[in-house]
Amino acid sequence: MFKGSITALITPFAEDGSFDETAFRSLVDWQIAEGSHGLVSCGTTGESPTLSHDEHRFVTEVCIEEARGRIPVIAGCGSNSTTEAVALIEHAAQLKVDAALVVTPYYNKPSQEGLYLHFKTCAEAVDLPIIIYNIPGRSVVDMSHNTMIRLAGLPNIIGVKDATCDLARPTRVAIDIPDGFVQLSGEDATALAFLAQGGVGCISVTSNVAPRLCARMHEAWMKGDLNEAQQINQSLLPLHDALFSESNPAPVKYAVNLLGRCGRTLRPPLAPLSKPAAAMVREAMSGLDLFE
Repeated sequence: MFKGSITALITPFAEDGSFDETAFRSLVDWQIAEGSHGLVSCGTTGESPTLSHDEHRFVTEVCIEEARGRIPVIAGCGSNSTTEAVALIEHAAQLKVDAALVVTPYYNKPSQEGLYLHFKTCAEAVDLPIIIYNIPGRSVVDMSHNTMIRLAGLPNIIGVKDATCDLARPTRVAIDIPDGFVQLSGEDATALAFLAQGGVGCISVTSNVAPRLCARMHEAWMKGDLNEAQQINQSLLPLHDALFSESNPAPVKYAVNLLGRCGRTLRPPLAPLSKPAAAMVREAMSGLDLFE
C-alpha cells in the first residue's frame, strides 16, 4: 500500500494566518490527478509545530474526506509527549486513515530505551499501522538499528521514514528486519539511491511542486526502467536543492504559490523566503517547465 511518491502536504494559510480549507482541498485533488501515490497530512512540511491540536485534527479530517479513498493517507501524529502522540493517533484511527507517521520525540533527547517505550506505547494504543519517522536533524535523537529491529517486532510498527541520509541503513534494515517492513526515504535528493538500497518509496517535499515528475520517477523504477528513473532524478535535482535552500517549508510554499495553488503565508517563527532563495526556486521550476 505504501510505496512510490507520497507527498508531505503543505498546509495553506490565508493572509490572516487561518487554515485555507479551499486551497487545501484543491491541492489534494491536484496531487491525486497528477499521479501521486499517497499523501501525508500534518507533517513538518505541513507546519505541524504551529498548528493547534484542533487545527491538526481538522486538517487530517479534510485530507481524508477529500481523498475519498483514492490513494492512501498517512496522518502525521508525532509529539515529544507520548500522551499527546497517543491522542493524535487515536483521533487518526477514528478517521480511518491508512497509517500514522510518528516522529522520534524532539527536544527531550530520550535514550534508546525511551524511544522504544514511546513507540511501543503508541503502537499498543490502537490498531493502526505506525510508520516511524527518524529525522535526527530536527529531533536531535537518532533511532539506532537495534531499536528499529526491536520495534519492528511489534504488530503495528510497519515501517520507517528515514531522513538520515545514511544510504547504508536501508540495506541493513532489509537484511535484519523481516520482509514487508516499509522503508520510505525522507530525503528527495537521495530517494532514487534509497530505492536501490532497499526502499520502496519517498515521503516527498518536492512532489508538492512537481507531483507528476516525482511519480513518474518512482513508476520508472518499479517497472525496471533505470535509465528513465535516472534521467528524471537528474532533472529534479536543481528543484530539490532549491526547495531546501532555506528552512522547509518556506521554499516549497513559495513554489506552490508560484503555481497559483496557495498563498505564501507562513506561521512564525518561519520567515518569508529571501530574494536569493526565491530566485533559485523560480529558476529551478522554469528549468522543468512547471509554469506551462
